[in-house]
Amino acid sequence: MESFPKIISVDDHTVEPPNVWRDRLPTKFHDVGPRIVRAPLKEMTFVGGRFAPKMGAPGDDGPVADWWVYEDLHRPLTRLDTAVGYSRDDIRLEGITYEQMRPGSYSVPERLADMDVNHVQSALCFPTFPRFCGQTFTEARDRELGLLGVRAYNDWMVEEWCGPQAHGRLIPLTLVPLWDAELAAEEVRRNAARGVRAVCFSEIPPHLGLPSVHTDAWDPFLRACDETGTVIAMHIGSSSRMPSTSADAPPAVGSTITFANCCFSMTDWLMSGKFDRFPNLRIMYAEGQIGWIPYILERADVVWEENRGWGGVADKVLRPPSELFAEHVYGCFFDDAFGLRNLDAIGEGNVLYETDYPHSDSTWPRSKEIGEEQMGHLAPGVVERIVRGNAIDLLGLTPDGLWAGAGRA
Repeated sequence: MESFPKIISVDDHTVEPPNVWRDRLPTKFHDVGPRIVRAPLKEMTFVGGRFAPKMGAPGDDGPVADWWVYEDLHRPLTRLDTAVGYSRDDIRLEGITYEQMRPGSYSVPERLADMDVNHVQSALCFPTFPRFCGQTFTEARDRELGLLGVRAYNDWMVEEWCGPQAHGRLIPLTLVPLWDAELAAEEVRRNAARGVRAVCFSEIPPHLGLPSVHTDAWDPFLRACDETGTVIAMHIGSSSRMPSTSADAPPAVGSTITFANCCFSMTDWLMSGKFDRFPNLRIMYAEGQIGWIPYILERADVVWEENRGWGGVADKVLRPPSELFAEHVYGCFFDDAFGLRNLDAIGEGNVLYETDYPHSDSTWPRSKEIGEEQMGHLAPGVVERIVRGNAIDLLGLTPDGLWAGAGRA
């Protein structure tokens, strides 16, 4: 390609600085709210899709890590949270401190510099400690504190991470209190009033003990997203259960089939009737890749055409699922040559690009080169659309790909 468009990544990640909640929670919550403690790592495993760390006591043997402590939760920062800059063979399941991670993981100026290295103009960032849709706060005992924790994160995201020092290059992605759809709707509207156009949600809510999208339970939240133009962003693992085949399967099994939850989730949404009820609703699947989509659309259309009479969807799914997909669903990828070869079966308007910085799967600092290799057969206008144009339209960015805040609301 003569020139590759500046990338708008719809799936990067922030590692929250230590003071996000201490600076924003009332004093009475400082001893139970999220805070960083430096302590030994006693044990950590990740098998069968389950992450299980154990924190040691002061003075215990073992490598030292920085831990998020919240109520009874102890969650270490890990090398998998921030792996860029390390050789793939040197990336291990290990605890780390802030000093051992790349500063761009948590600091805005360094993040912008790393984006420049990677040909990235703008980026939408998912959380780390709250997990991909705020499950950490949903699982907490104290609902008052949990709601304050969600709002504190959102204030930090909008006012600091995406604040003036980001120059519009960082795009806010907020959380909602998943345990209460009415409160979730209020939080969507509060953030939409200051220009936020994307909110995290779970790919499969029942895995979190929450209602499915086939119920009416989420309607207040969905209505708020529909009316404010807020995109529902679902990241792989946002059900707190990565795909796996057995309790003893190594992480490589789950890593190979990470798209599976997105596959299940998209089928749920296409057969839920929600897109007919909320015609402005848009959803996106971060890090789900796109090569699997054509078959699911083909199969869903066959089921809708042949089996809807007994399949429980005849009265609520009023059009073929592939038509609903074209209007409401976006697949996101960072390395999917197969999907790009089959773009005509997906739709060039339904695909978004990402870099996954600073995770171990990230294409940083070669996202431009990988994009050039995999999109070389596409027309320049199609590449422009995939790499940035679709994101500009979906996220309500300025024509030059920046977030303009509340002034654009």
